[in-house]
Amino acid sequence: MMSKLSKILLIIAAAILLVLLIGPFLIPVPPLEDTVPPQSLADPDSQFIEINGVSVHYKIKGQGEPTMILLHGFGASTYSWREVMDPLSQLGTVVAYDRPAFGFTERPTSWNEGENPYSGKNQVEILIGLMDSLEIKKAILVGNSAGGTVSLNTALTYPERVEALILVDAAAYQGGGAPSLIRPLLQTPQLDHLGPLIARQISVRGDEFIQSAWSDPSRISPDVYANYRKPLQAENWDLALWELTKASSSSTVADRISEITLPALVVSGADDLIVPLELSLRLAEELSNAQLAVFQDCGHLPQEECPGLFINAVEQFLLKEIIN
Repeated sequence: MMSKLSKILLIIAAAILLVLLIGPFLIPVPPLEDTVPPQSLADPDSQFIEINGVSVHYKIKGQGEPTMILLHGFGASTYSWREVMDPLSQLGTVVAYDRPAFGFTERPTSWNEGENPYSGKNQVEILIGLMDSLEIKKAILVGNSAGGTVSLNTALTYPERVEALILVDAAAYQGGGAPSLIRPLLQTPQLDHLGPLIARQISVRGDEFIQSAWSDPSRISPDVYANYRKPLQAENWDLALWELTKASSSSTVADRISEITLPALVVSGADDLIVPLELSLRLAEELSNAQLAVFQDCGHLPQEECPGLFINAVEQFLLKEIIN
């Protein structure tokens, strides 16, 4: 016969399991209030185009060759390139767009099987779809942070569409998203129910994240904070951020960097706390055809914090490698 202690332990274990299975569903997840369609938040120079069933927000400046496509990092948007788009447009055509889950790009909450716009694979496909729609045969990809990961993946998947890479504090060795050990938990109904609440923490800690990306946070103006918060008014932003988190997977980019032979410029702020300088140095070393630019007193967002140094480095790279 089962001992009294065993029965008690069994009852306790069953109670804990019941709490774990049912408890999350007892936590209310109220809908967001005062959100609006992303297009209603757009700037005067904003444009929208449907790519693979998603309305993608983009901006375009300049004309002629070369064509540069700017890919922002996590939590950012086309706004991240505000200081450098006009100067870069003096060198050719410049396109900046909001990757799915960010900015003013549409945030779908359902899609056909295999077409998750938030997955790493389809982030690449949306970029290529944008190029096709704008009739861009080949482009220089300028990727910051996680945008650098998308740029590297695109160069590996579609090398014929990439003319060169400019990798700005690129997350080449840090996979991003959720840690691999907890990714299976993200697919459970319990955590999926709580997902939007988890995603909403970005609105609570958003300013702190922005500050960590700058070498000198005292230089961040109120307008910068306000414009980073603006996309949090877009409907379904929390659901989309959760879907992006669920779609995160282990990246193979780090193992394949040696395969990339394109001209590349690796840019890093010396004071980057998010992608440490040592990782950018490693990236420049492992790429077979790379130049390196390191900016002192600059953090994770050189295009925002040190735009003059950034433009000068990019211009010198393009004059040497691309513009004859």
